[in-house]
Amino acid sequence: MKYIYTLFIVTLVLSSCDNTKKKSVDDIIETNNLELIRKKKSELDATKQEITAQLKQLETKIKALDPQEKIPLITTFKANETVFTHFVELQGNVNTKQNLVIYPEYAGTLTHVYVKEGQHVSKGQLLAKIDDGGLSQQLAQLEIQANLAKTTFERQERLWNQNIGSEIQYLQAKSSYEAQQKAVNHLKEQIAKTTVRAPFTGTIDDVITEQGSVVAPGQSPLFRIVNLQNMYVETDVPERYISDVTAGKEVIVNFPVLNKEVKAKVRQAGSFINPANRTFKVEIAIGNTDKNIKPNLTAKLKINDYINEKAILIPQSIISENAEGEQYVYTIIGKTGETATAKREIIETGKTQGDYIEVTSGLQHGVEIVDEGARSVKDGQQVKILKMQ
Repeated sequence: MKYIYTLFIVTLVLSSCDNTKKKSVDDIIETNNLELIRKKKSELDATKQEITAQLKQLETKIKALDPQEKIPLITTFKANETVFTHFVELQGNVNTKQNLVIYPEYAGTLTHVYVKEGQHVSKGQLLAKIDDGGLSQQLAQLEIQANLAKTTFERQERLWNQNIGSEIQYLQAKSSYEAQQKAVNHLKEQIAKTTVRAPFTGTIDDVITEQGSVVAPGQSPLFRIVNLQNMYVETDVPERYISDVTAGKEVIVNFPVLNKEVKAKVRQAGSFINPANRTFKVEIAIGNTDKNIKPNLTAKLKINDYINEKAILIPQSIISENAEGEQYVYTIIGKTGETATAKREIIETGKTQGDYIEVTSGLQHGVEIVDEGARSVKDGQQVKILKMQ
């Protein structure tokens, strides 16, 4: 009887363990039995490790038995000659030669202001009037005296031509007339300074001094006048580009704020190197027909400094460097179907543009270069070329 009882207990335990293994993960989780859940996780972890180890063994054996598994997979491209235009990227500011603050030339009260902010004016147009302090009345008196001196001189001149009178009388009359004329002209010049006129055609950007204010020459700003037609971008170019960035070079001008890009040319390249920052000034004339480009606006510039009509460009990412500091890439030779042999080529490079770099020597037109997989191949190694979709 004791033997039968023991056999029953053992059978029950084995049946319970077998049921636990057969239960799914969801069933185990639904039991909310922490011990069973932990046990199930341990079983799965052990199974995972066993499967991973077996997969590694199988992969190792496959590589040993199948030689194709040892060949690196690569992609290639042909090195073709193309036009390479290099640009120097700089930042500049918009300026205009016609952005001027107008000051008075005469001291007095600003009696009239004839323009408003935003008004378009023509060159020579009257902008304001300053009280002349009685100069007009003085001019009228001088003109009367000048007319009398003129009449006296003309009569004395007729008599002198008829050999009547003395030479000193003639010279005195002439001198008096010329002096009066100069006095009148001088006073007219002074009175002209009491009127403020536009020095060029443009727009009144700001009326700084209001009517009725007392102004002084060179001290009281009256107006700001701006002409948005003759605009240009100014920038500082490093001195190493002084022989490459010259007048007439192509420039791409981008205005980030306006989301606008225009093509232009270098109008003027300076000949003076600033000793403080070792740069020289460059001006790029720009059109502004819609007048949305304003003075002091920031611009990003791409100035053409180099052109190669037959350049070979390759991605910088495929270039490696040996212990001697030489740069190299891999080309393919002996191509048969999808397989070929990798060959290391020492190259020399030039200027860069974005992700590409110019190859100045070491590669010929039409050669096939390893692209993807370039870091995993060796010189003389057989490779398999993947066809790009």
